[in-house]
Amino acid sequence: MSSVVTPKMLRPGAETAARPPQQPRRKKPFKSRAYKIFRVVALIVIVVSFLAPLAWMLLASLKTNVDIYDASKTLIFEPTTANYETVLGRNNYLSFVFNSFWVAFASTALSLIIGVPAAYSMSRFAMRRSALVVLMARIIPGVSLLVPWYYVFSNMSMVGGYSVLILSHMFVALPLIVYILMSYYDSMPLELEEAARVDGLTHIGAFLRVTLPLSMAGIATASILAFIFSWNNFMFALVLSGADTKTLPVAIFNFVAYASIDWGGLMAASVVVTIPIMVIALFTQKYIVSGLTAGATKG
Repeated sequence: MSSVVTPKMLRPGAETAARPPQQPRRKKPFKSRAYKIFRVVALIVIVVSFLAPLAWMLLASLKTNVDIYDASKTLIFEPTTANYETVLGRNNYLSFVFNSFWVAFASTALSLIIGVPAAYSMSRFAMRRSALVVLMARIIPGVSLLVPWYYVFSNMSMVGGYSVLILSHMFVALPLIVYILMSYYDSMPLELEEAARVDGLTHIGAFLRVTLPLSMAGIATASILAFIFSWNNFMFALVLSGADTKTLPVAIFNFVAYASIDWGGLMAASVVVTIPIMVIALFTQKYIVSGLTAGATKG
C-alpha cells in the first residue's frame, strides 16, 4: 500500500522551497511614462481649445450685452432667453434655416448625381487628365470667382434665387465628392466587378449592382462633408443671395451694425447654426472616419 505525502508531512519550509521564486516586477521605463503623461496633457489641451469657444458661445447666448462685457459674470449670472426669442421669433430665422437646408441639400444631391459616376469612371478607366481638371477646380479659391459669377449670373437675371446659390456651392462640393470617392473606388478590389461581368453584367450593371452598394460608406462621407460646407458657407451667399434666399450665416451678419454689435443675439444665432451640424457630425462620425481613411493602406 503506497503512502500519500501531504503538504503537512513535509518538513517546515519544504512547500515554500518548492515554489519557483517570483520575478521582481520591472519598472516601466521613464520615457514610456513621460510619453503617456505628455499624451494625456496634449489631449486635454486640444479638447479644451475646441470646447472653450463653444462653451463661451453658449454662455454668452444666455446673457445680456451688459453681462457679456462684465468679467465678474463670466460663469455666475442670471440666464435669459431673450436672445433666442429675438433670433427665432422676431427675425424670422426659421425661414433662413429652411433656406440653408434647401441649398445644402440640393447642392449635395446634384453633386452626388454627377460626382459618383464621374469618380468611378476616373478611378476604373484611369482618366488622369480629367482628374487633374477636377483637382484644379478643387484648388482654385472660390472667392476669386465671385466677381465673374456675379457678372454672368446678373446678366442672366439669376442673382438672388436659389439656383445660383446651388450652382455656386456645387463648384466646391463636386470636386470634394469626386476626390473622396476616387480614393474609395481605388481601394475596392477589381475582381468583384470582373466576377459580375463574367456573370453577364455590363460595366454599368456591375457598377449599379456591386460597386455602388459597397461604396455607401464613402458616399455618406462625401455627402456629409459637402452638406457641412454648404451649410457653413458665407461668402457665396453674401454676394449671390437675395432678401428671400438668405442663408443662416448671412442672417447672422445682421447682428453686426455700424456702431455696435449685438453679442447676445449674435451668439444665440451662432448656436442655432452650430447645433444641427454638431448633431449630424455626432451621429455620422463613423462614416466620416471610414470614408476619409479609405485607401490609406492600399498597396
